[in-house]
Amino acid sequence: MNEDVDRIPEIALKWVRDGRTVALATVIQTWGSAPRPVGSQLVISDEAAMMGSVSGGCVEGAVVEEALDSFADGTPRLLTFGVTDDEAFAVGLACGGTIRVLVEPVGGQSGLNPEVLEALAAARAAGTPTVYAVNLSTWERRLEAAGTLDADGMAALAGDRATLVERAGDEWFLGVHNPPLRLFIIGGVHIAQPLSRMASMAGYDVTIIDPREAFASAARFPQTRLIHDWPDEALQAAALDTRSAVVTLTHDPKLDDPAIRTALSSPIFYLGCLGSTRTHAKRVARLEEAGFTAAQIARIHAPVGADIGGRAPAEIAVSIMAQITERLRRPQTRPGA
Repeated sequence: MNEDVDRIPEIALKWVRDGRTVALATVIQTWGSAPRPVGSQLVISDEAAMMGSVSGGCVEGAVVEEALDSFADGTPRLLTFGVTDDEAFAVGLACGGTIRVLVEPVGGQSGLNPEVLEALAAARAAGTPTVYAVNLSTWERRLEAAGTLDADGMAALAGDRATLVERAGDEWFLGVHNPPLRLFIIGGVHIAQPLSRMASMAGYDVTIIDPREAFASAARFPQTRLIHDWPDEALQAAALDTRSAVVTLTHDPKLDDPAIRTALSSPIFYLGCLGSTRTHAKRVARLEEAGFTAAQIARIHAPVGADIGGRAPAEIAVSIMAQITERLRRPQTRPGA
């Protein structure tokens, strides 16, 4: 993953602080087989330096020219480009499409206020799910988070999809700025091997937590972050948030239970625990004895995973990732929601 592509607002802010004149270009709508998804961004400086992408190279040159022109009058641009089949093929697509791009100079009468950019970067640094909303007629801009989100904003955050919406007769673009997805797997057991690979492919930052170094070893989990602390200590240090998921796999209450108690006291969107119905009943009794409420305990997915009849470790991993994905994309179906 190219970390710079995921840090365009931060790069734009750094360039502004360095004294450069800057514009942000954002894909706000696509038709057909567009090279880059809605929400993709490119930052351009007055020296024509750029970082990021709105088309994989098809129309960047024209976008840069429009950005440079916007510095003179401080007025945003709404641009529409057709991507030909030949251009699309060059960036790995079977056919072309059309993209609509918003170019916003930072500063100027109608441009993006640098203070708004500062606030957006601060929200991203704090891991606060945030919607950057811009009125495409009046150029009014808002940062919307929990407590200020309407149904469209909540749907955009939940679906991780920037979108265009209508509000009071005006067209608004909602840019989504979610924290990274993280998966914490308790137990370096066999199921964790395919699960960690699948989760990484699905865009999760994966961590294996197991104090037993023979289980959570680099040989068994190459290129995966390994933590050998006690699970509750590791999860507390990780500062679990609404973009975090936890799966316990050890079958050992001494390891799983501390992780479960920590997870239940956090705002994570998914907690899944390996074990049979009988094993979970015993787990529930221990949690009740520890003072957890029925509503809290109902957040646990156990037996873990979607009911697809999986038996082999890889099949169980598929079922777990399916359930995690459903809970992420359909938050209304979460237990205890």
